[in-house]
Parts: sequence; C-alpha cells; structure tokens
Amino acid sequence: MKKHPTIYDIAKKAGTSSATVSRVLSNSGYPVRSELREKIKKVAEEVNYIPNMLGRQLKTNNSMTIGVIIPSITNPFYSSIVLGVEDIARSRGYHVLLCNSHRSPQLEEEYLKTLFEKQVKGLIVSSISPDKNLLGALVRKGLQIVAFDQTIDGLNSSQIHFDYKKGGFMATEYLIKKGHRKIALISSPLTRPSRISVYEGYLNALEQNDLDIDESLIQVASKEYEAFDRSYEFKNGIELTQNLLKNSELPTAIFVCNDMTAFGVMNELTKQGINVPEQMSVMGFDNIEFSEMITPPLTTIQQPDYEMGKLACNLLLDQLDGKTVENVDIMLQPKVIDRSSVLALESAVLEN
Repeated sequence: MKKHPTIYDIAKKAGTSSATVSRVLSNSGYPVRSELREKIKKVAEEVNYIPNMLGRQLKTNNSMTIGVIIPSITNPFYSSIVLGVEDIARSRGYHVLLCNSHRSPQLEEEYLKTLFEKQVKGLIVSSISPDKNLLGALVRKGLQIVAFDQTIDGLNSSQIHFDYKKGGFMATEYLIKKGHRKIALISSPLTRPSRISVYEGYLNALEQNDLDIDESLIQVASKEYEAFDRSYEFKNGIELTQNLLKNSELPTAIFVCNDMTAFGVMNELTKQGINVPEQMSVMGFDNIEFSEMITPPLTTIQQPDYEMGKLACNLLLDQLDGKTVENVDIMLQPKVIDRSSVLALESAVLEN
C-alpha cells in the first residue's frame, strides 16, 4: 500500500522543520516568512498532502465531526434524513460519519462504541436497540445526543419525535371516510415504538368508528432482516400481501406501515390481477419522494424526513456550540397526502 505523505516529507522537501510545516498547514498565527510559507503550501499541493484529522483532534481535543446512526440506508426515508443532516453540518463546518446498523441492535451498539472512541463531538441516532443502557452511559460521559424517529424514554438528551399514533389514526380514518369498512393492516414486526404507535392508531380509528377488528386482516411480519438483493420493506410487502390474499373475504383497502412496503403491496396486487385503486385501495406512510412517481401515485401520511434531519442537526450543533443548554423535546405532526391510490366507495359518495 502506497505510503501517504506526512509533514516530515514536506519539511524535508521544503528544507525546513516539521514544526514549521505544521504551523503553516494548520493556519497558525505563528510568524513564518511569506516566502517559506508559500513554498510549504506548494510542496504540500505537489505531494497531495491530506492532513490526519483524527490525529489533530486527539492533540487539540477539538473534533468537528458528528456521528449519525440509522437502521437502514436502503429505505429512502432515512436517506432523506441523512441528506438534511449533511446539508446543515456542511454549512456549519462539521463533518458527518454515517453508520448504517442494518436493522441490527448489536451492530448499533458496536457503532456507538466506535464513534465514542473516535471522539465524535455529538451523535444523531435512530435507535432500534431495546437496551438503552449504553446510550445512557455515553450521555453521562458527556456525549451530546439528539435522538430522532424512535422515542427513548428516560434518556437525558434532546429528542425529535413524530406522532405515529396520530398518523396511524388519520390514515385509517381517511379510508373510513372514503367508505371503506374492511381495512387491512400490513406492517413490519412491531418491535419499534413507531410501529407499535401506528398499529395503536389503526385500532383506535376502527374502534371509534364502531368497526370490528378482524385479526385475519392484520398482517405483521414475524422478523426483519437487511436484504442486499432487494429492499426488505418491498419484499415484505409482497410476502404479506400474498398471505392476505389467501383470506376468503378480502379487504377493500390496505393501510401499510411505510411507503416502501406499500410499493411491494401494489406490485403484488398488480401481479395478481387486482387493480389499484379500482378493486383495492392502498394507503402508505412516510411520503418518500418515490411515492408520487409510481402509478398510481400513492396516497400516504407525510413525515417531514428531510426537515427532520435538518432540525436534528441544527439542534445538536446549537448545543455543541453553546447556543442552547436545555434539552428540548419536539413532536412533529402528520399530514394526509391525497393522491390516486385510494378510491372513494359509492357509500361514501352518497353520504357526501
């Protein structure tokens, strides 16, 4: 492996000391003759010198790097959040170390330890691990953390939540107002607070509208995994739709836990010769960018993903820069995005 040039190599070529090279390349105010300063910069450029940021941080104890941990980069919802984080971090002079936990609580904990060892200045995390002891320990050791997406009870840090229960309720009630009475639910495993809340919102909407809860219409995956050949959510949507269609009595609408899974649902319905929305309506959750690109465009619940990333990063950097001291707790609100994947049944049309 080719050796990277060091300040010692530059000092040798420029005919000066490594200390002088270090002062020039770190923009120190230490006086160095202008001719020598320009010579050092020219040599550094010629040898493609890249400073060792980690070494500099260890010496100065001043890191300009933050960490981000997400459950899955294959879901565009998280990709959009990361984009919001990166845009704010870059504009404020920070670097981002991105970690994809591949839906694994064990890998999440490994990344937490690694980022702390690398002395990142702060962390933005969507934690899927049921054990929050390590996160709590890192906070007590002084690591600034902003948690988003998944609620973490008792964590002494700022958190950005989304009202998933309200979103689940709004989605189901929207379908009810469109005349649907047999509404199925398709979801990834109920292992995260967000999914449990969406499920509870679905049940509450049925109960408040005096509709029976049909267990055969509730399809929840037993496990999840990171699929590298195809998005897990998309594949999950296909498999759960196949199970749902085995019922003797089919729903008129399906509410799906996220848009990527909804794409799988719509794909399988089309493959089975069931037209969306003419024969079966589909409602998503997230409003990722692709939801308006498919045919028919997906009716869904909007989560402000990019804005959530920007908000989380600004919140963290304000704390790191000493602009705010108190932890904050922010609850973002859902919104129905009305497109073309849900059909109003005749009963709803007559009522209106």
